[in-house]
Amino acid sequence: MITSASTIQIDAEKVSYLKQGFFRACIELHNHKLFSSLLQRFAKSRLSRPLIPSFCKTFRLEMAEAKDSVDSFQSLHELFTRELREDVRSISASPRNLISPVDGRCAEVGTLSNDVQFEVKGQRYSFAEMLGSEEMAKTYAKGTYFILYLSPRDYHRIHSPLHATCTDEWMLGGRSYPVNEWGLRYGRKPLSRNKRLVSVLKGAKGERLALISIGAVNINSIVKTKHESVWRKGEEVAYFSFGSTVILVLEAGIAAPVIEPGTNVKMGQTIATLVSQTTS
Repeated sequence: MITSASTIQIDAEKVSYLKQGFFRACIELHNHKLFSSLLQRFAKSRLSRPLIPSFCKTFRLEMAEAKDSVDSFQSLHELFTRELREDVRSISASPRNLISPVDGRCAEVGTLSNDVQFEVKGQRYSFAEMLGSEEMAKTYAKGTYFILYLSPRDYHRIHSPLHATCTDEWMLGGRSYPVNEWGLRYGRKPLSRNKRLVSVLKGAKGERLALISIGAVNINSIVKTKHESVWRKGEEVAYFSFGSTVILVLEAGIAAPVIEPGTNVKMGQTIATLVSQTTS
């Protein structure tokens, strides 16, 4: 039996369509509030403690960097939100160096369009929708953005990318879709629908940037640990309870990226150089 190239292409398209439908059905199920609530309660309870060694092995956690030993954690949630030893990160003192606020992988680096949109894994996003403000989004037209993905193995605390003042902050969304490779490609725009904390920052020289912390599947929790408006570079400001994403957006003309998509980054690592500074 001879199969034509066109038949193979049609079959491949059917498989792709079915795969997308199946995956979306799965993540809609995972987004159910009852399911998320039960999972959260389990992860925070001592019942989850026996899973810690297996979790560390499966995801190859770098526990040598942790402030506390594996045996000291009483639940998976405590493991997810572990702190680092003070000597394992080097923070650049130069005011021209923008550092990564998290450990993770750089999924995208790019420039926003004139209408303040960008594309991730074939899906078009509106930055205005992500911020919840059309007017504020215009500030970042043609600005530079970084999308940093945290996997379950990564350190889950969020730090300030530079010396700055937090001029405004608010929470949006309530979904909890996955933000991994499949979630970004087949989910229903998880970056602008998931629960997210938007922090608007103004640097020492007037640089304007937005730090968006986006929750992920199931636990979907973002907890603030910094409540004062003055942020010091490298200072902890919040943490995630599970794998998540951070989007960092700077206004146009002030940042020259020094990392590329696919790069693994550590909190404190320089990801851009501030090449010009505003005076507003």
